[in-house]
Order: sequence, then structure tokens, then C-alpha cells
Amino acid sequence: MTRVAAVDCGTNSIRLLVADADPATGELVDLDRRMTIVRLGQGVDRTGRLAPEALQRTFAACREYAGIVKEHGAERLRFVATSASRDAENRDEFVRGVLDILGVEPEVISGDQEAEFSFTGATRELTGRDHLARPYLVVDIGGGSTEFVVGDDRVRAARSVDVGCVRMTERHLVRDGAVSDPPSAEQIAAMRADIEAALDLAEGTVPLREARTLVGLAGSVTTVSAIAQELPAYNSEAIHHSRVSRERVREITEWLLRSTHAERAAVPSMHPGRVDVIGAGALVLLSIMERIGAEEVVVSEHDILDGIAWSVA
Repeated sequence: MTRVAAVDCGTNSIRLLVADADPATGELVDLDRRMTIVRLGQGVDRTGRLAPEALQRTFAACREYAGIVKEHGAERLRFVATSASRDAENRDEFVRGVLDILGVEPEVISGDQEAEFSFTGATRELTGRDHLARPYLVVDIGGGSTEFVVGDDRVRAARSVDVGCVRMTERHLVRDGAVSDPPSAEQIAAMRADIEAALDLAEGTVPLREARTLVGLAGSVTTVSAIAQELPAYNSEAIHHSRVSRERVREITEWLLRSTHAERAAVPSMHPGRVDVIGAGALVLLSIMERIGAEEVVVSEHDILDGIAWSVA
């Protein structure tokens, strides 16, 4: 067993996994898995820069994670940064800060690399489950981008497109500096058109409709599952490998897009950092399901973070 640590720093959240990995058996045993909403991508779509307050929130989380990695004695650490830090003009400031705190340089990976890590993390444990038809379409709905990967035992095609829950919220649902509560029909229609255009781009590279099982990753998808199950609190075990029908996703999405901030915040499984962006994330998921005709989505708690850990092991 090799003790490894992986950090996934995205547009909305930063996550840590410390685990013992056994490449011979394909077993990844969690020692510590946690997530912090830092909204690193705050305003990046509009300004092209990482905001000072967003950097400070991210660095505070990094300091906490550095202590956890040291406590567990991880032999190797890999820090991967995705959409927001790819897009920002001042990404060097971000890189220097992470290096000072954690002692490793964040790797600002490409969308294709991001997709491959997501696929590995989500499907490695699905091997041999005959009730799940292949090929899989793994969809990782992040804050700034969404990754689409089709594959069987390995990746056949992948594409990253710039639609995510934070980017869509900031681009379409913010008026006068605040998220519309709730958004207008015109705002929702504009967001939907943007998502559909991105799906057109993804289909140019990835045969989305050839997939026989849709596997959904990341916070927007897992939160939809938690709502669908009416969980009294967020429960990873109940969410992992749950299935949510397209009709149920539609019902939840429609409710999220007509609800107020207070109503969404009252959902017991809702992370406070997702209250304003979950409607956009759910709409991305629904649009994908409708585009490919998926009757259900298989929800996975294992994603790019697990793929990063395997790459270290």
C-alpha cells in the first residue's frame, strides 16, 4: 500500500483526499476526504483574474490541508488545479501561494487531462458490474467547466466545455451584483441556450449518444441525488452509486429554478456554498440527460480526486 494525498482545486471548491492505494487490487482506502467551498473562480468569467479575496480563501484551505497531509504522513502529494486557474491572467500568484504552503506546485491541467482523471476515478470500481452497460459516459459538472468522457475500460473520447454551475450563474443569473431570486424565464432560456451550444461542441468530439450508462460526478449531481432521496443530511454512502431518473431530475431542476435563496438554503442536504449555483448545475445535468436520452444517471462520489490519487500511486 502507498499512502498518497491528492488535492483537486476547482472553480467552486477545493478538495483533499488522503488514502492508502493498492494498485495490485485496485483498492483505494480513504483516510481523510474533505471539501471546502472557496469560490476560487469568483468573477473570473467577467474579469479574467482571480479575485484577492478568492485567493485568500483558497490559501486558508491549503494551510488546513497541509496540516492534515502531515498528520497522516502521506508519502506523495499531487495538487491539480482546473478551470478557474487555467483561465486567469494572474494564475502565477496562485501557483506561488500554493507552493509556499504545501511545498508542491499546482499542476494547471488541460480539460482533456481533467476528463481522463474523472473517468478513472469514477469507473475503476465499476469494472465487473454487469448490470451497468458499457460504454460509459462520465460527466463531471464543475464550477467553470463540464467534462464529457466516453469509454469502456479506457477513455475513447473526451472533451471539456466551458459550462459549469458558477460560470452559468455568473453569466446569466446575476443582476446588479446579486443572483436573481428566483431567475426570470428569459434568464433561464438564455442559460439553457448556452448549455445547448456547449453540448453541440462536446458532440463534435465525443459520441455522447453511444453511451449506455450515464455516470454523473461532482457537487451539483450529488446534491440533486441528496434532494431526490430527501436525505435529512448530506450522506456520501447513500449518494454513492444511487440512481436518479430523468423525470426526477427535471422536477428537482424546475423547483430549484423557481425557488428563493431561503427555500434552497432550507434543504437539509444543501451545502451553503451551493445554494446560489445549484439551479444552474442541475440544469446542466438535465440538459445532458435530455440530449442523450438517458433514463437515469448513476451518481458517483468518486471522481477526479480519486483519479488524481491513482495517478500518484
